[in-house]
Amino acid sequence: MRKKLYFHKLTGSGNDFIIINNFDGNYDFDFFKKMTPYVCNRNNGVGADGLIVLNKYEGMDFRWDFFNADGSVAEMCGNGSRCAARLYSLMTGKNDISFMTLAGVIHAQVRDGLVKIRLSDPANFIPHMDIYVDGDIIKGNFINTGVPHFVIYYEDNLENVPVKELGRKIRYHDRFSPAGTNVNFVSPAGKNSIKVRTYERGVEDETLACGTGASASALVCGYLRKVESPVEVITTGGEKLYIYFKLEKENFKDVYLEGAVKIICEGYIYLDEIIPG
Repeated sequence: MRKKLYFHKLTGSGNDFIIINNFDGNYDFDFFKKMTPYVCNRNNGVGADGLIVLNKYEGMDFRWDFFNADGSVAEMCGNGSRCAARLYSLMTGKNDISFMTLAGVIHAQVRDGLVKIRLSDPANFIPHMDIYVDGDIIKGNFINTGVPHFVIYYEDNLENVPVKELGRKIRYHDRFSPAGTNVNFVSPAGKNSIKVRTYERGVEDETLACGTGASASALVCGYLRKVESPVEVITTGGEKLYIYFKLEKENFKDVYLEGAVKIICEGYIYLDEIIPG
């Protein structure tokens, strides 16, 4: 009998995820960590930016395990959270959802294809941080919106920024060792709108969208007085996210991320075909 595993694939603003319901507990954490790079491979697997596993958790709707495409574990993912909430809503009919992540409890509201989540309060905000890359000073701002982000603001010419090359150098910079950081490149797009390009650790490339990155970028731009809440964020994929927040001096609270989620497909992963051994 062939070994297969049922899955759904969802996307939040171009950020795509494979999601597996593990409420029966048939598979453990190490199994999913091992399989993630194979199923997330875009040539020989399903293809995705990450894999999400839904597990039972007492007192909440579920607990998730989140794996980046390379199999590494991330504390949090904004767009992944929105996708997980929409799938759970589809499974249960419930629209107000709470679940546990390594970054804390996430609360979500699902209204048809639109999902709004409340992020944990940002931490470790370091404005006006300078780092040296190849002998040049890079001016940015560091903030943790569930995962670490370094945000660089440009007045224009965002399309000319070498996101993959520069992002990789900053992601592995000694200043952010050993965990590394995601890197966001931001420019204005209107009165209360910004464009964001993000290099994501774990994916190790530019992605079409990053929820925590969009949130980090909006918060930093709010601190710099470039925008006010709510902020429209235009992603690399062209879709829009909306960030709500309150700012008191250098402290952010009541941070929400909102945007559309699409269910792409569902089916079976044939494990014996794609996982060696």
